[in-house]
Amino acid sequence: LLTHSCMSDRPNATATIHTVRLQPFEGFSQVLADSLANSFRQIFGNVVVDSAQPLPLLAYNKSRNRYRADVLIQSLARFVDKGTLVIGLTHYDISTTKAPYPDWGVMGLGYQPGSSCVVSTYRLKRKTLADLHKVAVHELGHNTGLPHCKDDHCYMRDANGGYPLDQLTEFCST
Repeated sequence: LLTHSCMSDRPNATATIHTVRLQPFEGFSQVLADSLANSFRQIFGNVVVDSAQPLPLLAYNKSRNRYRADVLIQSLARFVDKGTLVIGLTHYDISTTKAPYPDWGVMGLGYQPGSSCVVSTYRLKRKTLADLHKVAVHELGHNTGLPHCKDDHCYMRDANGGYPLDQLTEFCST
């Protein structure tokens, strides 16, 4: 998926990634975290699954019963060091601000570029490794500098409020 050769000319490219850390938040399935780690080892090599951490209370939006993805990403900063990408994993609903919506529910959020991202199974129609993997690869793609793509089959396609996971099969040539 993300390979050293196709990403080497990008800032924060996978060629400089030494470790991907999976940080489950409380209640996340250990079996699913371990399975995701195994699938990522084929891409990144060194993948570590950390022990579950509590969700930060500051991230909780009580009125919407969901967690702010941007605050979760900030909480992951303590796990980041040079050459490491960190991905937070949760089963709880997460959201971000997407104009004109101050609290837009999302499957994941990652900054482009960035050193951490977060994904949630909450909005997945199927709570499968395959669907979680696609969302996680998308967010890690943002962390390595990839923008959204208009190709219907590219992992970097923007969901735009839909559910395109069945169509995603690969990274496109661009």
